[in-house]
Amino acid sequence: MNSEKTILGIGSRVKHPAYGDGVVIEIDVAAYSVCFIQYGIKPVGKEYSSWEIVDAVEYSDNITFTAAEESLIKILENWSDVSQVIEMGDKWINGMMILQPEDSSMKSKEIPIETFFHKIVMVRDRIRVMEQRINASKKLSDEDKVNLQQYITRIYGSLTTFNVLFKYKEDHFKGEKSS
Repeated sequence: MNSEKTILGIGSRVKHPAYGDGVVIEIDVAAYSVCFIQYGIKPVGKEYSSWEIVDAVEYSDNITFTAAEESLIKILENWSDVSQVIEMGDKWINGMMILQPEDSSMKSKEIPIETFFHKIVMVRDRIRVMEQRINASKKLSDEDKVNLQQYITRIYGSLTTFNVLFKYKEDHFKGEKSS
């Protein structure tokens, strides 16, 4: 709970006891408009004190819409599991991945490439969220963050085999460069 009077700026992150994590997206005379991840946009009175202020952005009455939009996009990318649409290479559409065991008495397993691709993208998105949460952690030392970041880079490197599935090069996994 936060008992002191704080005027939150657009982009401030809060945790509401009923609505969960949210971001202040607009400020009115008596209330904030807060975009909650699970419940959408809800008005919350400026005098409300039962929520936790996770990250207060300094109030400014001259913020532009563009600045507010950029701030909200950054916050949602950093703190949600919302993922962007990533396209699979055209040559793989309607393709089938076949896993054939060496033992001929065993059945092979067929998996649509789209299903496999979707799971690879989900893994990548979750690694990115983990990476952002590690970097934003106040409990980890800088040394711990660097060590964990090195493991994440190695994970990305292990996943570069799957780059062949992506339509656009900017969506590829990137690991450590060998010297």
